[in-house]
Amino acid sequence: MATRLQAEELGCTPISPGTGATLRSLVAACGAKAVAEIGTGTGVSGLWLLSGMSEDAVLTSIDFDAEHHRVARAAFAAAGMRPPRTRLITGRALDVLPRMASRTYDLMFLDGAVSETPEYVEHATRMLRPGGLMIIAHALWHDQVADPARREPDTVAMRQLAKEGLTMIVVTHEMAFARDVSSHVVYMADGVICEEGTPADIFEHPQNAKTVEFLSRFRQA
Repeated sequence: MATRLQAEELGCTPISPGTGATLRSLVAACGAKAVAEIGTGTGVSGLWLLSGMSEDAVLTSIDFDAEHHRVARAAFAAAGMRPPRTRLITGRALDVLPRMASRTYDLMFLDGAVSETPEYVEHATRMLRPGGLMIIAHALWHDQVADPARREPDTVAMRQLAKEGLTMIVVTHEMAFARDVSSHVVYMADGVICEEGTPADIFEHPQNAKTVEFLSRFRQA
């Protein structure tokens, strides 16, 4: 709670508890040993990620603001998550990412500047191991992506990202999960799995009302 309040004081937007619980479940399910995060904030998402990681797993988190890292470092320490379990890199993500090793990470959480997300995706694709999981925060950008009338730069950036061929495995109101597979898709709304199957099953013959509503709006965008 204190970390969340500090995030609001510093002008960060922390992930919701529901999103955090989803992150924890995903990182635990895939057994990620090396996790990278863009957008440390005050450590709210990092704490959720770490809670699903084993004791020998390492979280690398990037943020442009040294004050964010000061607060996050204290939050991690208070939770017993000290180095070498955490590695904080201060700097602009697009300056740091080119120096990061390729095919090293099992999972990446992208929660930085929305306008830079397409470039984050390019770097993450290189940095992830085969079968790695990429998690994109705010993929539907407050549900504006599916509204063709919304033409703000951030909305357009996220809409174009979805149209350029990322395989969406999981979609929620706050996140999309992408992996380099095309044989299986899971659709989620509000943290609950609605449909699961091949892309044709989901996108061509949706059965769940929430899936139908989302896809009909997205196709109009």
